[in-house]
Amino acid sequence: MIGNWHAIVATPLMELKIKFKISKKAGFTLDIATEPLAIPIAIDSLAVNGNELRGVGKAFWKPGESIVAELAFEDDRFAGALYLPGLGKLPLEGARGQGPSLSEALVERIEPYRRSGVSERKDEDIRDAVEALLSRLTLEEKVGQMFQVPASHFSFGGAVMTDPPEKLIAEGRAGSVLGAFDANRVFELQKIAVEQSPHGIPLLFNADVIHGSQTIFPIPLAWSCSWDLEAIREACAIAAKEASASGTVYNHGPMIDISRDPRWGRVSEGAGEDPYLGSLIAKAQVEGFQGDSLFDPETIVACLKHFVGYGAAEGGRDYNTVDLSEATLRNVYLPPFQAGLRAGAGSVMNGFNLYQGVPAAANAALMKELLRDELGFDGVLISDYGAVEEIVVHGHAEDASDAAKKAVDAGMDIEMATRSFECLPRLVREGKLSEGQIDDAVRRILTLKYKLGLMDDPFRYIRPEAEAQWHFHPDHVKASLELARKSIVLLKNDGTLPLSKGRGKVALIGPFADSRDLLGPWQFTRYGLETVTLYEGLREKGYSDESLLFAPGCGVNGRIEGGIEEAVRQAERSDLVILALGESSDMSGEAASRMSIELPEAQLRLMEAVAATGKPIALVLTNGRPLALARVERHANAILETWFLGSQAGRAIADALTGEINPSGKLTMSFPAHTGQIPVYYNHFRTGRPLTEANRDQKFLSKYLDGPNEPLYPFGFGLSYTRFEYSEIALDRDSFAVGEELSVSVTVANAGRVAGEEIVQLYIQDRCGSIVRPVKELKGFRKERLAAGESREIVFRITVEDLTFWTPSAGYTAEPGAFVAFIGSNSRDVQSAEFRFVGGE
Repeated sequence: MIGNWHAIVATPLMELKIKFKISKKAGFTLDIATEPLAIPIAIDSLAVNGNELRGVGKAFWKPGESIVAELAFEDDRFAGALYLPGLGKLPLEGARGQGPSLSEALVERIEPYRRSGVSERKDEDIRDAVEALLSRLTLEEKVGQMFQVPASHFSFGGAVMTDPPEKLIAEGRAGSVLGAFDANRVFELQKIAVEQSPHGIPLLFNADVIHGSQTIFPIPLAWSCSWDLEAIREACAIAAKEASASGTVYNHGPMIDISRDPRWGRVSEGAGEDPYLGSLIAKAQVEGFQGDSLFDPETIVACLKHFVGYGAAEGGRDYNTVDLSEATLRNVYLPPFQAGLRAGAGSVMNGFNLYQGVPAAANAALMKELLRDELGFDGVLISDYGAVEEIVVHGHAEDASDAAKKAVDAGMDIEMATRSFECLPRLVREGKLSEGQIDDAVRRILTLKYKLGLMDDPFRYIRPEAEAQWHFHPDHVKASLELARKSIVLLKNDGTLPLSKGRGKVALIGPFADSRDLLGPWQFTRYGLETVTLYEGLREKGYSDESLLFAPGCGVNGRIEGGIEEAVRQAERSDLVILALGESSDMSGEAASRMSIELPEAQLRLMEAVAATGKPIALVLTNGRPLALARVERHANAILETWFLGSQAGRAIADALTGEINPSGKLTMSFPAHTGQIPVYYNHFRTGRPLTEANRDQKFLSKYLDGPNEPLYPFGFGLSYTRFEYSEIALDRDSFAVGEELSVSVTVANAGRVAGEEIVQLYIQDRCGSIVRPVKELKGFRKERLAAGESREIVFRITVEDLTFWTPSAGYTAEPGAFVAFIGSNSRDVQSAEFRFVGGE
């Protein structure tokens, strides 16, 4: 029964192909994948009796319910059942192999609906067409365009009581659909819209494409550690190419929230704690998703989320209260949105948070005055899932009608999932809203549909032949591997890594030693069984059964009977231990906040037991957030932070362990020395009683009694298998004015024995401002590859834009005064030089 198996089953929602992969090393393992809806399934316990097996796992979308697989095999066939919460018990009969594509028959079905000779419309033509269509719509039909409905009643979010999507679409009560991952489903629903709805207006099809569609790339927090903007742009372009082939036209991403609290699970979806780097990555993602034109059927709409400040949830608890000053909002949380808007993002999604006591979905100061009026955004503003209805729950609206009014007054165009906007026609007739407000919203929605080409060719994105061509294409897989390699961060190394070829036996131990749970949250690939494990990656490097010992040791969150004892036995037989620990995918992402960001206790006990053998340990971490590593760092000779690296994770990690690639990633979030430091971030203020090396023995300072102020690993940190040396900083002048620039340079030398890539970082400190300024802020970086013994001068040019910030009294300004430029390998280890900005017109 070892190998790949499949079964195709009809569910109440769709035809579902279920794929099983059974492997055996120290024991049997079962991996399960589904398509077209990729349901995350992780089997935690597996019992095998002859040719029968029973696997049990947890369903993160239904806490307290279990996934149960019961299968019996005979020759090349199998039978059994799979219980999936939300879908029920599915009887199975299947066969060996991957099985047929569910989209094959669609190729012929879609052909009669193709339209040829459709060209991109000019803006003036679109405006005229929109006004003509708008004039023919009744008020109710206009409001119908402002609803986004789930593609089915199955949901990973909260249940929504509403009519079936087919009925809503046919009656013109939906303008867009969420989560129709199947090209067949997109075709069915689009056909209803075009043929049965009152005016035949096509639907938008939306999905969350966060770090890949079918080919999965590193999670965004990971790829931000590459500091490689072009590679990130390419990853998003590939994701758009794959997603659009299945009919998705509108992405619910990128997520560009700044966050300083690793307890918040959604840090995995963002670019970390820094607004400068976050802004550059936001721009790259928009450019990748949208390409040069939204009319290109291989691009998708980028939606900037979550506007704004959602990443500042108190205590790191998702959906919790946010309380920000306007200065912090504008100087820290807003810049990535400004960059994304300048890049032309077609959509924005509100946050779940409050701002100044008002939910973002109803916040006219945020959505209308700031986003629409000041920043000039004229695209589609969509609510997050259920956020309009939640205005009532927050206590800011009396009922659904009041919530709908406040959302529209704030500039909201689309309500996602819930139906509060059904109150809008009555509100208009009562004079509480104007029909002009409804017209404005619908005008933006229809304009987007014309820009995408849907109004002239409704089925243009449904391309099953493109699915077959582009999904998990070898070139895409290669790009995923390259970005995964660049995203790995070496946190510690005493020379244990890279592994030497003649090192002897290696014991690969831990719950992630041979796990396929390396993709991370917010991915819906049908190719999960193709994920390369660390064990498989090392075997590809030439390690044999005799030289690569294996033991899982424990589960992610619990013990395995005899697991630690077996792990210790394998460690004692080895010359070196690779310990693969971390978080499961469902421990980070949305609604996955953690009070403790240490490794689970079962894994800590495993590490302590293995460390007691005295064997050198290379710790490999798989996780979606910075972790508190105090209990493990002292036991590890080397630490490799690999995050969730995607489809090619095992190969990328093996490349780094063996020295085939030299790790070059740098952290974009600080790793705390202790959870009690959180929030800990590099660009903090000084305080009036700052702790320094000179005064640390004094009492009345801003410090802890029982630990350091500084993080364990700061922003920008990352080691290499070589050593880089920095010269002193040189300035070309001591001061500059508006319209001028100041050059600051440093010479970086590779003082080691192997080639490597260094990310040289420029920071600036404003010594005295009208409002207090951070101790330093990232303002530039350069990625430089240097051969062993090679050196290179790196020059940064500072202009007035690098000194500009927002103040309550003057708005955006650069204030004359003294500044410090820092250059170094991270935010802590820097050289410095002072200069002055003298202002001017």
